[in-house]
Amino acid sequence: MTDVKIRDQYIKLEQALKLCGEFSQGSDAKYAVKDGKVLVNGTAELQRGKKLVPGDIFTVNGHDYRITGAS
Repeated sequence: MTDVKIRDQYIKLEQALKLCGEFSQGSDAKYAVKDGKVLVNGTAELQRGKKLVPGDIFTVNGHDYRITGAS
């Protein structure tokens, strides 16, 4: 599992997908979410604007990522 550090209280799912490096373009992230290929806390998430907070885990392309706050 890879940690994705954020400095704010939350990050939107589409932004997190780009930040972790899985997608370089927002359009690719958008279609992955729309097609149900992204899991948030084990459940398929269809809202690309879903707010992720520290402790949330998202899975894409077989990789797990955990949102962590700035330390």
